[in-house]
Amino acid sequence: MTITLDAIKTEHARLGDMISAFEKQAASEFVIGGTTIKLNPGERYAGIALDESGAFSHHLILLPGEAEDVSWPDACKWADEQLGGLPTRREQALLFANLKSEFEEGAYWSGEIRAGNSGWAWYQYFDDGFQNRNFQGLELRARAVRRFIPSVI
Repeated sequence: MTITLDAIKTEHARLGDMISAFEKQAASEFVIGGTTIKLNPGERYAGIALDESGAFSHHLILLPGEAEDVSWPDACKWADEQLGGLPTRREQALLFANLKSEFEEGAYWSGEIRAGNSGWAWYQYFDDGFQNRNFQGLELRARAVRRFIPSVI
């Protein structure tokens, strides 16, 4: 292999991009309402999730990484392996509102099974926010989240 100045510059630029991406993933803390939430490298704070009555439920954190072309059962397994879970439909709406840029324009599995038909599950498109349900064998994308509930609310 012949080493050229252009090859060195290309490799230098690639390493610079890797360093920049790594620095963005550094662990950090997010403080909201007096609560400190530790974010692991690559995690993004998504917001406060409310329950059906409108009361505080938990803080939602988007985990790094993505699964592509996975069935719903495989998406659930993958999310567990990330030490998280698939987001609920309500959480997907929050992710769409606050972190849409973290998603490809495509369909992502939720963690919810369609009521009345256990062979189907809900998903959301991250191009327009549309939610729908389909057969769990369909291959879509998946992102994992973790939920943080402070000890004192």
